[in-house]
Order: sequence, then structure tokens, then C-alpha cells
Amino acid sequence: METPHAESAFILTCRGRPAPHTPVWFMRQAGRSLPEYRAVRGSGTILDAIARPDLACEITLQPVRRYGVDAAILYSDIVTPVHAIGFGVDVAPGVGPVVDRPFRDRSDLQRLRPLDPEADTPYVLETVEALVGELPVPLIGFAGAPFTVASYLIEGRPTRTWVRTKALMHTDEPLWHDLLDRLADLAITSLRSQVARGAAAVQLFDSWAGALSPADYERYVLPASTKVLAGVADLGVPRIHFGVSTGDLLGSMAAAGAEVVGVDWRTPLDVARSRVPAGTVLQGNLDPAVVAAGWAATEEAATEVLRAGGGSRHVFNLGHGVLPETDPATLERLVGLVHSHTGPDVTPDAEPTDHRPGGGRP
Repeated sequence: METPHAESAFILTCRGRPAPHTPVWFMRQAGRSLPEYRAVRGSGTILDAIARPDLACEITLQPVRRYGVDAAILYSDIVTPVHAIGFGVDVAPGVGPVVDRPFRDRSDLQRLRPLDPEADTPYVLETVEALVGELPVPLIGFAGAPFTVASYLIEGRPTRTWVRTKALMHTDEPLWHDLLDRLADLAITSLRSQVARGAAAVQLFDSWAGALSPADYERYVLPASTKVLAGVADLGVPRIHFGVSTGDLLGSMAAAGAEVVGVDWRTPLDVARSRVPAGTVLQGNLDPAVVAAGWAATEEAATEVLRAGGGSRHVFNLGHGVLPETDPATLERLVGLVHSHTGPDVTPDAEPTDHRPGGGRP
């Protein structure tokens, strides 16, 4: 399958091939930091906006027009599939995902029916198709990783302790794995539908995986994340695997099968590189709060990120999402700084690391 924008800096870098400059995009680049976003967003929750393809398309395009980033990320949410199948999930403004009847026992598995993208999320497919027709850069589709989505379904709302989630994990392991298996299937179906309509890469967001020890991650989470990434391997698009506070998990996250591993701001990229297989592409990892502090602080910190990234096999990003307080002018200057950076080349005959099941790793 030929990837759209196969010769773009972003796709080339994701594949471990030489690119003319270090590519850059920002998680949450479309959102509250942009005045044009606030002008069109309207009322209602993010799920309401996602359900309007014209609006979701415009919001996705806004940062590409303003910043000149090397990739767009679909304006959607990690709970879109579970919301669409009727589990009872909403996104409360200022709070995050909330569930009217949280997951409690085996009977709740029946509430997680398979996703039918054509019937359940046709607005997402329409948005992707429209974007592919307009974007000058690759579109990144995405899904929530099974652990992170499960934590919302079990806790009923965002949490800092994950007490109920870990309790289920440690007291009913068969049910835990059955739950994550259902959520993995939802993620696979959603990602495949986005790629089928033209998404050129995908990102698996395991935002809260850093709440786990390495041993618990490998036992309780890694199998389901591996299933998701393997479930889209045949599509031939780059796969990115990202989590927050996952410095101790980076090796395991790479083993799940993605070509690109996202790194948050807590772990320097040169340290992160020592924790993943040779040839793995890294994405990250400027602290979003530093960007919100203005250009002087941003320039200094970004220069260090570029140094630690090593030039090749590095997609520049923030260590998490753009903060609402961020001045868009700072991000504009940051894109220019990153684009001026070329760094050492990848040797043209180097083969990208194959992280597919059975693929070789140097």
C-alpha cells in the first residue's frame, strides 16, 4: 500500500530514511491556544464538534496553515469509538471523559460491542476523506490504547491514582485481559478505517501507562497494545506509540511494534535512545510548559532537544500537548527553528527497523 505523502519529511523520518530537515508537529496543535479555533469551535462538547465533519476538518487544518507543521493530526478523541458504540461516555468541558455507568464486572463486557465505522463513526471517515483531499502534509490518525481507555471506563472520570483500575487488574486478571482485548479490537477497527480513508500514519495514545511499574505494564498492558499495533501492521503506514511518564517503559513500548516511540519531556532523547532498539525513531520531547513561557526559554530548550535527538530518526514534538496558555507566535518561531535543523544524515542504504511480528531488530 503506497503511503500518501511518502516522500514528505515526516514519513521519510518515521521510516528511518534521510529527510531534508527534522520534521515537526505538535500534539494538541489544533485547539484552545489558537484564536481561529476559538472563533469556530462553538458550544457543546468535543464529541459534538467531532461529529461535524466540516468543523472537524477546519480545526485540523488550522495549525497546518498557521505553523507550517509537517503533519496534521485528526481532530478527534480517544473515547470516540466507545462513545459511538453507546457505552455511555461523554467528555465534560474542563474535566475530561466521564462515564455514566462505569465498568464494574463481567456483565459490562456486553456493553462493548464491535465497532462498525460505516454505521457508528461515519463522520470520522468523512472528515478523514475531506482532509486528505486538502492537506499538503500527511494526516495522522489515532486511537486510545486499551489501558488508557480502560482506565476511563473503570474510574468513570480522570484520576490521579487509578485505584479501581489497578484493583481490577490485580484481583480479576482474566476479566482485565478480556476487557483490554475488546478495547484492542475497537482500536484496530477504528485505526484501519482511518487508514482506509487516507490517513498516512497512526498514533496509539497510552496517555496514562506511566502509572504502571515496568513489570505490571509488561504483564497487564503490553499484550493488548501489541495486538493493536500488529493489527494495523499490514497497512504499511508508520505507527507511533506514545505515553506520559513512560521513561522506564520505553523499551517495552518499542517492543509492542511501533516504528516510532514518543517520549515525554521527563526523559532526555539521548537517554531514551539507549532504552529502545537500535534504529527506532523517537518523537518528542520539548516540555509544553517551557513553550508557554515564551520564546527565549523555548529556543534554548528546543535547541537542546534537537541536539539530544541527534538529527536523524527524530520527529520533533512536545512531550505532551500544547497548553491553552501558549502564544501561537512562539510555536510559529519554533517550527522555523526546527526546520532549519538538518543534523547528521541517515545512510541512504540503511534499512529501517522492522518492528512487525517476526521482523528483525538490530
